[in-house]
Amino acid sequence: MNNSDLEFFRKLLSDMLEEAQQKGDSTIEELTDSNEVFADPADRATAESDRAFTLRIRDRERRLIRKIQAALQRIDDGTYGICEECGDDISIPRLKARPVTRLCINCKAKQEEDEHLRGD
Repeated sequence: MNNSDLEFFRKLLSDMLEEAQQKGDSTIEELTDSNEVFADPADRATAESDRAFTLRIRDRERRLIRKIQAALQRIDDGTYGICEECGDDISIPRLKARPVTRLCINCKAKQEEDEHLRGD
């Protein structure tokens, strides 16, 4: 991978990181602003369900932030775009589709097949 490709992915990942962090901050604000009292138990149940959903989304964003930070670290240490399983280069189209990926398409397909066979 050449320097212009690495800079493209560094900017893409940095933009993704900033967006994910902003979403996380707004989620936290939404959760802290919702101190409502509900007279109707159904309304309370709906609010609790919405809150649980929001927390699941926040957890996914938190995990994505860690993956983005790890990908940026791989760019810094020169291992970005190299499959952690087989050591082959990860294709540019795959990296564009999933910039945080650590596996080439063949190793990812094998991993998913193994998970399917184990019932994960």
